[in-house]
Amino acid sequence: MQNSKTHSCCAPVRGRSHSASICPSVDYRASTNHGTEGMIYLSGGEFLMGTNSQEGFPSDGEGPVHKVVLKPFFIDVCTVTNGEFQSFVNDTGYVTDAETFGWSFVFHSLMSQAVSKTVKQVVQTTPWWCVVEGADWKHPEGPDSDILDRREHPVVHVSWNDAMAYCRWSGKRLPTEAEWEYAARGGLIQSRYPWGDSLLSEDGDHQCNIWQGEFPFSNTAQDGFISTAPAKSFRPNRYGLYNMSGNVWEWCADWFSPDYYMKSPTVEPKGPSFGQAKVIRGGSYLCHESYCNRYRVAARSSNTPDSSSGHMGFRCVAGA
Repeated sequence: MQNSKTHSCCAPVRGRSHSASICPSVDYRASTNHGTEGMIYLSGGEFLMGTNSQEGFPSDGEGPVHKVVLKPFFIDVCTVTNGEFQSFVNDTGYVTDAETFGWSFVFHSLMSQAVSKTVKQVVQTTPWWCVVEGADWKHPEGPDSDILDRREHPVVHVSWNDAMAYCRWSGKRLPTEAEWEYAARGGLIQSRYPWGDSLLSEDGDHQCNIWQGEFPFSNTAQDGFISTAPAKSFRPNRYGLYNMSGNVWEWCADWFSPDYYMKSPTVEPKGPSFGQAKVIRGGSYLCHESYCNRYRVAARSSNTPDSSSGHMGFRCVAGA
């Protein structure tokens, strides 16, 4: 088992980190069916961001703890679902990065035997990730899968570019990393998780969708899910937000830098002005304490804007 303190998180990169593409500013007509429906108003104010805990990952730049002040904003109660993304595609004809490239990353144990036989490439540093031709948001495990019974699950295999396109269409935007953490904390001060510091499960009552068992070979699915759970699963945090830990990684607006907290402004930080990868937050159904212990509120990771996989999604915010 690899040591999570020295190895990067299990978010596979499409391989263009030095020339990551950014989608053009396509002017999609904003849908009239959105507004702030399905969103929670947060009053903003001051909170403590980051962590000084030894449990954190210094290479990710989780600390130091620092004061941040935010304006009020609205945030989606849950991640954007397959059904919502389908409406966007139907309205615009949008084609995702995964569809354009013709492939996306799928976790090894989620593919059918037929698809497994066609896989010719895996990620060397994380061989449980496979390059699967025909995998995209409509076919999460490859061309022989579909989302017919997963309309309420979070959309996956969406890149940062794709998430931005959806935001423009819906008249919303991606959260800044600071907004995301403020929302995830639910008003709790420096707690480990969105629900506090208690265990991930008590008496069989699970708090989030992560890996149980021995990663990456055996998932007992004690929380009820091998892959994604419906976007409104488990108990919400004190702000009424679902799955701020686990289920799927969530794209943020910011460029990623491991030393940003050392110099970030106190008021409305928006991340570095440039970079090679975008921030992702919250962890996923593949996170496990032995490897990717990044379902904690302060944990952070990143990926290139054109990367997609079966465990990355997003939620939107809007100005108040």
